[in-house]
Amino acid sequence: MDILIVDDEKSIRLTTSIALEAEGHYVETAEDGPLALRRIKEENFDLVFLDLRLGDEDGLEILQKILTLKPQQLVTIFTAHASISTAVKATQLGAFDYLEKPFTPDQLRAILIKAKKALQTQGEVVRLKATVQELKSEVSQSSPPHRFSSEDAKTRDEFDVLFRAAATSASILILGESGTGKSVIAREIHDRSHLRDKPFVTVSCPSLSKELLESVLFGHMKGSFTGAIKDTWGKVHAADGGTLFLDEIGELPMEIQPKLLRLLQEREYERLGENKVREVNVRVIAATNRDLKASIRSGDFREDLYYRLNVISVTVPPLRDRLGDLTRFAKDYLEFFSGQLGRKMEGFSESGRSTLMRHGWPGNLRELRNAIERATILARGTFIEAEDLPRPTAESSADPQTLGIGGEHSLEEIEHAHLTKVLDWAPSLHDAAAVLGIDKATLYRKRKRYSME
Repeated sequence: MDILIVDDEKSIRLTTSIALEAEGHYVETAEDGPLALRRIKEENFDLVFLDLRLGDEDGLEILQKILTLKPQQLVTIFTAHASISTAVKATQLGAFDYLEKPFTPDQLRAILIKAKKALQTQGEVVRLKATVQELKSEVSQSSPPHRFSSEDAKTRDEFDVLFRAAATSASILILGESGTGKSVIAREIHDRSHLRDKPFVTVSCPSLSKELLESVLFGHMKGSFTGAIKDTWGKVHAADGGTLFLDEIGELPMEIQPKLLRLLQEREYERLGENKVREVNVRVIAATNRDLKASIRSGDFREDLYYRLNVISVTVPPLRDRLGDLTRFAKDYLEFFSGQLGRKMEGFSESGRSTLMRHGWPGNLRELRNAIERATILARGTFIEAEDLPRPTAESSADPQTLGIGGEHSLEEIEHAHLTKVLDWAPSLHDAAAVLGIDKATLYRKRKRYSME
């Protein structure tokens, strides 16, 4: 290691230097604070030994100046027995350790071993930070940019509410159709909050069975269910101190909802198979494409949980209601994918722009991204033409509010509009199928046909 000894006693500087150099370390010395600070500013030392009594100088003041210059600097304090309490105060101010005079070679060696371990840990942290930064850079290069501004007044208002609430610990509920970017918005809320340096942990509620979802959320003890071969911590524990994002909260099984309510109200939870109550501090953001009020009426969602989640609630408008944003997103995606694919694209032709505006984009941003990527690959020229894009859906070519029997509308348009309206107010898919006079399998096929899932 490169070591600096700061002591006003020549004998201490000399004997300590000899001992350290015998261990193979490079050593410099300084007899006062100003010289020490100048050398620390000029060079990088792995370890600094600093005497608390430097003539008329206060060693604690020198320590603070060193740590102001280099916050990660390891500083070990030299102290006499009578100054142990001051040495303890020095460690509270950020000193790495202290060494009482007179000290033995073994005591000095113990400090060096401890310092090496600390430097290794610092190195790992630096490498991890560099890796995270590199991964963030890769992610930014592998996905189109995210826009959190809008040409649409309603969308601007919703984002304004969200990002003002970001600085608080309030629970946030994000509503909106599939593909509107709810998970991206949740991450942006976290990044704009005081928790930005803390964990951001996502749980996808529909992706697992009830038993597995409960284990994933809260963790479990060995033997608590078949296949539980060891104790496991859950996502709630992983998110402690940060943000827990519950994606598609409307799909959360009724059996788990009381446990989530307890987490929100009491900041407490228990692992499966364990009787010990554990405390946790997490900020909860939830998102869903479901009508939770309808789910409450049908008995699929607890009303008390809804109000706990609904401290701050916003609805992200669908893309078809944000036509000004639609063209901006399409341009961003085209620039991104043309760069990725090495194609020089100049934009959208008149027919391409018209098709963009006429299509209903039931899959919202997710559908638009896929469509632009496909169009960039298949376009024959340097402009995206109508033929490169999805055929406009009935949803956009006819407003459901203006459809009437006997009008100039196809059966497909009328069926799509009717399905849309029934699904809007029906408490469940079972109820919607009953109203429409079809079974659930047929309803599923029709929803898939019109990209309404």
